[in-house]
Amino acid sequence: MSDAEHPIVELLRRDKRYRRGAYQFVFDALSFAQDKLGMGVPVPGMEDEDDDEAQRHVTGQQLCEAMRIYAHQEYGYLAKQVLNHWGIRTTGDFGEIVFNLIEVGLMRKTAEDRREDFDDVFDFDEGFQRSFQITAADSGED
Repeated sequence: MSDAEHPIVELLRRDKRYRRGAYQFVFDALSFAQDKLGMGVPVPGMEDEDDDEAQRHVTGQQLCEAMRIYAHQEYGYLAKQVLNHWGIRTTGDFGEIVFNLIEVGLMRKTAEDRREDFDDVFDFDEGFQRSFQITAADSGED
């Protein structure tokens, strides 16, 4: 498969709201949720193609929270600005991206998953800026 035929390239052509970084961020945040935060439960019948283990399902709300934490970890106080640059302005955008990825076969969902599960999970101003606090240890002051 050439780069031009990759499903992400097709998504970028079809849906101009989000940049490539937004899709990579969602993949990375899902791995962070499962591997670092221990989120998700095994889903029978959804085996990983590489090792035959059942894939772990993370709900829309769990994934939104993992994305908030991951963005803070990766981008600190600039998290909201970085996500905005990629076209992500609300948690509903996370859902749009996830379901775009499902549509092209790069993610899977259960029968209960809905795009609306991502709507209004948290406010970006509250979740990314007001909750970010600089402590004395962060500033290097004793």
